[in-house]
Amino acid sequence: MSKRRHNSWREALVVHAFKNNGLYIAVDTNSGSIFGIDEVTYEILKAFPEDFSREKAVEKLSGMFDITTVDEACDEIENLKEQGLLYSSELDETGLLEQLDNNNGLKALCLHIAHGCNLACEYCFASKGDYCTGNQLMSEEVAMLAMDYLAEHSGNRKNVEIDFFGGEPLINFDVVKKAVAYGEKIESRSGKTFHFTITTNGTLLDKDKIDFINEHMDNVVISLDGRKYVHDMMRIYRNGSGSYDDIVNAARELVKSRHGKSYFVRGTFTNKNLDFSEDIFHIAGLGFDEVSIEPVVGSGETFHITREHIPAILDEYEKLAKKYLEYIKSGNKLRFYHFNLELFKGPCIQRRIVACGAGFEYLAVSPEGHFYPCHQFVGQKQFIMGDVYKGLRDTQGISEQFRGCNVITKEECRKCWAKYYCSGGCHANAYFSNGSISIPNELACIMQRKRIECAIMIEVASSGFEDN
Repeated sequence: MSKRRHNSWREALVVHAFKNNGLYIAVDTNSGSIFGIDEVTYEILKAFPEDFSREKAVEKLSGMFDITTVDEACDEIENLKEQGLLYSSELDETGLLEQLDNNNGLKALCLHIAHGCNLACEYCFASKGDYCTGNQLMSEEVAMLAMDYLAEHSGNRKNVEIDFFGGEPLINFDVVKKAVAYGEKIESRSGKTFHFTITTNGTLLDKDKIDFINEHMDNVVISLDGRKYVHDMMRIYRNGSGSYDDIVNAARELVKSRHGKSYFVRGTFTNKNLDFSEDIFHIAGLGFDEVSIEPVVGSGETFHITREHIPAILDEYEKLAKKYLEYIKSGNKLRFYHFNLELFKGPCIQRRIVACGAGFEYLAVSPEGHFYPCHQFVGQKQFIMGDVYKGLRDTQGISEQFRGCNVITKEECRKCWAKYYCSGGCHANAYFSNGSISIPNELACIMQRKRIECAIMIEVASSGFEDN
C-alpha cells in the first residue's frame, strides 16, 4: 500500500475503497489520506467501510486469499489506523461551523449586465437569457452602486471579484467597460483590488472587445459544447442557425492573444451526447487546454438527464479519465475542470464544508439592482435580499439559510465519503430539483462521486503512487 496524501480535515468515520482503470484505491474521508492499494486490502476496506476488525476481516477473506497475505494487509491497516490515516477520528463540528461563521464579508458579485441574449439555447436555465423578466440591460448607475457596495462590505479582504454575466453581457458592452473603469478608479480609495471575469457565448467578440477583455479581464469563460453537430443542436441563433463556426473562430482569436491569462471553455452535455468525452477532446483539438463540460440541469425536456442515463454517464466518465490520463502522460496539455482536485494545495476548511459562498460571500445583482443569493436564483422573487440602493434587507433570513447549509448540516452529505471534495454541491441545483437547498440533487451526487473517483485515480496513477 502506498500513501498518497494526508491533510488535517476530518469528520465522520468512513473509508471508501474503489476500482478505477485497473487500480485499487482507498480514500479516508476524515484525514484526506489517499492510497493505492492491493486487491486484498481493497476487499477488506470495501467490506468494512465504517470500522475495522481484524477478526472479522480474517474470517471474511480467509477463503478468498492466503491467510498470511490477509494478515499482512491487516497489519498495515492497523498501523495506518494508529497513525490517524485510516478510520480517522472526527473533527469538532462546532469548531468547523465557527470557522464558517467567521467569514470576512462579501468576496464577489455577479453582475447581470444583460437580461437578453442573441442566442436561444435550448437548455438555457435563464429562459433563453431574460430570466423570465423580459429583456433588460443594467445601467451604469446600478453597476457602480453594486461595486461600491462590494468595496464597503468586504471587510478586510484585499481582493474582490466582479463577474460579468447574462444573458449575453457583450450586448451591454459599454456598461462593462464603464464598470471596469470605475472599479480601477476606486481601487486606491477603497484599498481593494478588483478582479474581473466575463462569461460570454463568444458570438459578439470582435477585435476591440477581444483587446479590452484580454487587457482587463482576469478570467474569461467561453461557451462551447464540443463537436459542431452537438453544439449546433443546442446553441442556436434566434433564427435557428448554429453558432459553432462563429464561436470557434472568435474564441481562438481571444485565447491566442491572451498570452497565458486565465480562461476556460465551458460546455454542457445532454442525453443527446452521452459520448461527451469526444466533445472534450474535440475542444482540446481546437487548441483549448482549459475545459469544463457540465451535465445539463433541469427536468421535463427530451434532452434532460434522467436516472436511465446514469449508467452510461458513469461509464463515460471512466472512459474519459482513462483517455485523459493517457493524453497528459503523452505530454499533451489539458486541464479538465472536474479532474482538477488540487490535492496538494490543502484548501481551507471552509471551502471543504460548503461548496460556495452563495448568499453570504457571493451575491448576484439583477439589471434593476436586486440582490440574490446567486446568479441561478435571479428572477425568483422570493429570494430577493435587498438592492444596491438601500443595501441588504434580508428579512427572510436567506443569508443565514445559505450559510447554515453545508456538509455538516445536510443529512445526505454527512454520511457521504466524498463530502470534503464535493463540499455539498450546488444550492440552486438542489432547490430546483427538490424545492430545498438542504436536499442535494441525487443524480448530481451520483455523477459527482464518479468524477471525484476518476480525479483521484488520475492523481494516483500520474504520480506513481499506485500499489505494486
